[in-house]
Amino acid sequence: MSKEVLISAENLQKYFPVKGFLGGKTRYLKAVDGVTMEIFKGETFGLVGESGCGKSTLGRTLIRMYDVTGGKLFYKGTDITHASQKEMQQFKNKMQIIFQDPYSALNPFWNVEEILSEPLIQLGTAAGERKEKIQHLLNKVGMKQDDLYKFPHEFSGGQRQRIGIARALTVEPEFIMCDEPIAALDVSIQAQVVNMLEDLQNEMGLTYLFAAHDLSMVKYISSRIGVMYLGNLVELASSKDLYDKPLHPYTKALLSAIPIADPKTGRERKRIKLEGELPSPMDVPKGCHFAPRCVYATERCKEENPVMRELETGHMVACHNAESI
Repeated sequence: MSKEVLISAENLQKYFPVKGFLGGKTRYLKAVDGVTMEIFKGETFGLVGESGCGKSTLGRTLIRMYDVTGGKLFYKGTDITHASQKEMQQFKNKMQIIFQDPYSALNPFWNVEEILSEPLIQLGTAAGERKEKIQHLLNKVGMKQDDLYKFPHEFSGGQRQRIGIARALTVEPEFIMCDEPIAALDVSIQAQVVNMLEDLQNEMGLTYLFAAHDLSMVKYISSRIGVMYLGNLVELASSKDLYDKPLHPYTKALLSAIPIADPKTGRERKRIKLEGELPSPMDVPKGCHFAPRCVYATERCKEENPVMRELETGHMVACHNAESI
């Protein structure tokens, strides 16, 4: 039985204009540069890559926090690429976001009750129903009823993130963009938050896009994983296939950097070190974007940008030499 596609993108682009110095020519930062992907209902789609690769921008463009520069974007088959703010209202409640920094994402002058009430007030929910729903959500995310009257500065980072998750759930969304939701938390708290997200997903039928740096955590929570480099997806596969048999040289380098608890195994493992710096998204190299840092790059790589192709069942890669490396 085929899976239901919740969100899909075709050659999606998001460019940011950067004005030239002293009236010079405007250039464009190509944060997302031609991404084609599908996210299935009920799955967790992991997104990994170096800082600045475009993970957060892709996620925010998918939920239309950012306007689309080019390509097409669909939600349940409906084209929302250039939908107006008014037209987007029916979709906004279905797509929410959990931010990386829970403190800056919460209004410091509002208590928890006010923070969680705001989206419900916008929906016209009655006061009595709002109170009941807020208390129910607090219980779901492991907070106490007394916390309703506290302010963000009175909580730990993990507790603030729980409040952020509760706020995202107030409008009963179908899709949640998790924008590195555990990056700012202590290691001891990260697993608790991830387990809670999984429980909520199973209970409420949620779909996640989970962007993160921690490759081990992404493997644990994700059903499929996309690897992003300089605004492009370079590999896409199931979590197991990607970790067991990575095809793209960039993916192999990322996986080789995952810390291993066993010192002996860690010493024996060969670390793949990338040479050179990540190119600027305002000055993207011709051909394969990864070619300047790739030891396998050929003349074809420097001239022709590879397209995503299915090398094995369900395993996509954008590399001219994937079969031979």
